[in-house]
Amino acid sequence: MTARTPPFADGAREGLANPQLRRNLRKATTTIRDKRAAVVAECDDWDELREAGRRIKAHAVRHLDRHLADLERSVTERGGVVHWARDAAEANAIVARLTRAAGSDAVIKVKSLATDEIGLNEALAREGIAATETDLAELIVQLSEDRPSHILVPAIHRNRMEIAELFRAHLPGAQDVSSDPAALTAAARAHLREKFLSVRVGVSGANFAVAETGTVCVVESEGNGRMCTTLPEVLITVMGIEKVLPRFADLEVMLQLLPRSSTGERMNPYTSLWTGVREHDGPQAFHLILLDNGRTSVLADEAGRDALHCIRCSACLNVCPVYERTGGHAYGATYPGPIGAILAPQLAGLQDHDDLPWASSLCGACYEVCPVKIDIPSILVHLRRRVVAQGGPGHGRLDPERLAMAALGRVFLHRRRYEAAQKAARVGAWPLSRDGRIERRLPGPLKGWTAMRDLKAPPAESFREWWAASRSQGDRDAGSSLRERPGRGGSEGGGDSEPRA
Repeated sequence: MTARTPPFADGAREGLANPQLRRNLRKATTTIRDKRAAVVAECDDWDELREAGRRIKAHAVRHLDRHLADLERSVTERGGVVHWARDAAEANAIVARLTRAAGSDAVIKVKSLATDEIGLNEALAREGIAATETDLAELIVQLSEDRPSHILVPAIHRNRMEIAELFRAHLPGAQDVSSDPAALTAAARAHLREKFLSVRVGVSGANFAVAETGTVCVVESEGNGRMCTTLPEVLITVMGIEKVLPRFADLEVMLQLLPRSSTGERMNPYTSLWTGVREHDGPQAFHLILLDNGRTSVLADEAGRDALHCIRCSACLNVCPVYERTGGHAYGATYPGPIGAILAPQLAGLQDHDDLPWASSLCGACYEVCPVKIDIPSILVHLRRRVVAQGGPGHGRLDPERLAMAALGRVFLHRRRYEAAQKAARVGAWPLSRDGRIERRLPGPLKGWTAMRDLKAPPAESFREWWAASRSQGDRDAGSSLRERPGRGGSEGGGDSEPRA
C-alpha cells in the first residue's frame, strides 16, 4: 500500500489562492477548448466516430486477455521482446535491468503518463541511471523538480516568463534566453540535440498497440518523441495493458478522435508507428513492458471499468470548472481532472484517493466531450457509493464531518431528541441570523456549510408545533361551538322533530 496523498481540499485551497495559476489555466484551457470545438464541428459524423471509438474500446477491454496474448505473439514474431509487470516496482526494475544490459547509465524519454504513474525517473535515479525528458513541457517540469498538472500540457500551470527564468537557471548556454516562445524552443532543442545523438536507450509510452500486427503507436506534436523512438540502439516501451486495440483498422477511428479532442487538430503532427525490429533501420532491440499496476482490479468492477477506455486526450480537463480553478496538482495523482477523479482511485485503491470522487462535479460536460463516451458522472456516483460503504472519505482518520453526521443520525432516530435539537438550533441560531438568514456566519468548522450558500434561519415554530397548536385550538373552538349550539332535547324542542331527508 502506498502512502496516502494529501486531501484534495488542501490542494484545491492552495490552487484557489493562486491567481496567476488560475489565469494560466483559464487562458490555456479556453484556447484548447475553442480549437477543439472548431475542428469537431467540421465532422458531420462526429457522433458516429465517438460511438465507433466507444465500441472498439469496450470490445478490447472486454476481451483483454485474448488481445494481450495476440499482441505478445505478434511482437515476438517480429523480433521484439515482451515483459509483463504486475506493478510499478516490477516495471521499473525491468527498465533498469534492460538499460544496464545495454551498457548505458542514461535514457532519453518520450512523454509518457504510464512512466509518470510508476515513478520511473525517480526509480532509475536510485539505480544511478539518468533519465532526460525530451518533450518540452515534461522537460520544464523536470528542470523545476515539479509535477505535471495536465495530461496533454504538463506545464500548463507555468507561463513563458516563468519558463524563461527556469531555462536561464538550468540549461547550459541559455543564460540570456528571452521569454519569446521561439527562443525558448531553440534553447531546449540545443540542449536535447546532444542527448539524442549520444544516449543509447530510449523509453516511450504508447498511445495504442495493435494485437493483430504487433504495431506500437505514439502520437505527439513536437517530433522529439520520434527522435527517441528511432535514434537509440535500444527502445523500451512501457504500456498500460488497456491500450491494446484488436485490429490495425481500429487506428483509423482513434487517430481521428484523439488529435481533435486533445490538441484541436485535424491530424496529429507526428504519428510514429513501429513493428518489432528491422536490421539497420531504427533500434535493433525492442522491449515492450505490459503494465498492470491495478488495471485488472479496475476491470473486475463492472460499473467502473469504463475508465479503462480513456485515450488520454484531456478534453474532460479543459471543460471542467473544478480543474480550471484548482489546477492539476490538487488531485495528488498522475491523472488529474474528471478522468483522474475516477481513474486514480481505482488504480491506486480507494484508500489512497477516497476524496477524489468528490473532486469533480456531476454537470456532465466531461461526458459530452469524451471521444469514447466514458460516462464519468455515473462512475463518480458509483465510486462515491463505494467510498461511503467503506466508511466514507478519510476512513481510518478523524473526520469532523463524519462524526457530526453520525451524531445527527443518532438525534434523528428519536422524536424527543429531534424536537429538542430543533429548539436548541432555534436558540443557537438567533445571534447568527439576519433577516431570516444565516449568511456565512457559522463559527469554526461549521463555516463550510455557509461558505457558498445562505441558509434560512430555523423558524420560530416547527411544523409539528404548529400542527399541535392548531389541533389544540381547533379542539377548543369545537368544544366551545358544541356548548353554544342547541342540542337534542334542548329548550328549542329539537329532540322531538322529525329527521330531515
